[in-house]
Amino acid sequence: MTVKRVGVVGSGIMGAGIAECAARAGYEVVLRSRRQDAADAMMTALASSLGRRVDRGKTTSDERDRVLARVIATTELERLAECDLVIESIVEQLAAKQELFRQLDRLCPESVILATNTSTLAVIDLARATGRPDRVCGVHFFNPAPVMSVVEIVRPLTASDETIAECRAFVEACGKQPVEVKDRAGFIVNALLFPYLNNAARMLDDGVASRDDIDAAMKGGCGFPMGPLALLDLVGLDTSVAILEVLHRELGDPNYAPVAILRRMVAEGSLGRKSGQGFYLYG
Repeated sequence: MTVKRVGVVGSGIMGAGIAECAARAGYEVVLRSRRQDAADAMMTALASSLGRRVDRGKTTSDERDRVLARVIATTELERLAECDLVIESIVEQLAAKQELFRQLDRLCPESVILATNTSTLAVIDLARATGRPDRVCGVHFFNPAPVMSVVEIVRPLTASDETIAECRAFVEACGKQPVEVKDRAGFIVNALLFPYLNNAARMLDDGVASRDDIDAAMKGGCGFPMGPLALLDLVGLDTSVAILEVLHRELGDPNYAPVAILRRMVAEGSLGRKSGQGFYLYG
């Protein structure tokens, strides 16, 4: 089967970003949110992102309009039955994702691939919630999806070779580099990244160095484009704590246990860029 129409479920930044990647690659996109105001906000965000590309000379206004015309925003879950590939990007909670996969399994023809953008949860737990475990896999984009070049293709034990091949072809058509990984907590990137971020927060909490010096050291000493504390703000401290908790529970390594400063900041509502304050202030 050749993927022609892509469904994206989720009204957050990742959902809009994945929709943009697919639409720019020429796919028709059905972008679903539970509320109409959230669906409209995603279309506004998509138009703004494409508008910035026009302003920077990376695309034309005509191409922007063609991309926008490929995207339908809807509150109707049933519209996803028209798609060949549906990518879930909702809240990072297993029960919520499983319930969505059950609904999609009932609505969508058996040939449709159901994929998840989860960054840490076991894909097999979503595959087993359906009657098509061979057509379920992970397609994990990174934030911001239109910019980041790598997508993790997560293969649970139940996924067929055909499913993985079709998802690889979709990712490549979006101009991304697919990397295939077994269905293990954290996959590649988060399993390596989050102990580093966690230990940077611990270093700050222990008074080893200042926020600015920790970030400057990793940017200048390792060539990273962003320091670890600024990156935690970008990811979201609540999201980071949730990811660390899953990794710690699954792998048992103390390096994955969220450090005290992260838990305190989340309790105070300092979530990073999304709340306007984290390790840094955002206007």
